[in-house]
Amino acid sequence: MTPSPPVLLVIAHGSRDPRHAATVAALCARVRSLRAGLRVEAAFLDFNAPRVGQVLDRLAAEGARDVVALPLLLTRAFHAKADIPAVLRETTARHPDLRVRQAEVLGPSPLLISALERRLYEAGLRPGDRSSTGVVLASAGSTDPEAIAVIAEIAREWRHTGWCAVRPAFASATLPRTEDAVRALRAEGARRVAVAPYVIAPGRLPDRIAHGARDAGADVLAGVLGPAPELARLLLRRYDEAGARKLTALTA
Repeated sequence: MTPSPPVLLVIAHGSRDPRHAATVAALCARVRSLRAGLRVEAAFLDFNAPRVGQVLDRLAAEGARDVVALPLLLTRAFHAKADIPAVLRETTARHPDLRVRQAEVLGPSPLLISALERRLYEAGLRPGDRSSTGVVLASAGSTDPEAIAVIAEIAREWRHTGWCAVRPAFASATLPRTEDAVRALRAEGARRVAVAPYVIAPGRLPDRIAHGARDAGADVLAGVLGPAPELARLLLRRYDEAGARKLTALTA
């Protein structure tokens, strides 16, 4: 009998904003629709239920033996490096028969750029607007230098695809803020300025990005990535990559 594929456990940060959990649920539903037979569960580090340990306890009690834990994170910052590994170690210590592998974070990836552009076009931009539009790549922000450097590199690379300029901005922890980046692009002569939130789900920091965009007079404000089809495909790619690493280890 063919063994069941590993359970995909999507680990989100969590938020007091109910839109966050609803968006995670919609994204998981889209992933399920792309791969029949794959069991997809969602868990949260904070604020929302169920928590990661609770879901893994339930899976172990139901007889699951193989889980891929996928951080719903765009950069490899503190949560991916410390929080998630810690809770996975704690849980697997309780369930030694439960194999749990942590997949890589989502970004960077060309699929995320495609999702950002989808949201910009949905917000009113047209492909012909690229050369006259400056884009603010607005992320939540982090105190982790590696995460900040990744956002800056994504902005540099994205600039080479035809936009007149792309500037990174951050809603917390570091500068510049969204409104500062919008004003800088305007001062540099961008005919049109668009803000592309590099965040997955609504919440306090995405709202801060939106407020900054409106206060500074951005012409276009895209929606969050949410359950974009490109994001769902990326989750499955990271899941498959984690599975391939396991197969390599078993056959070494």
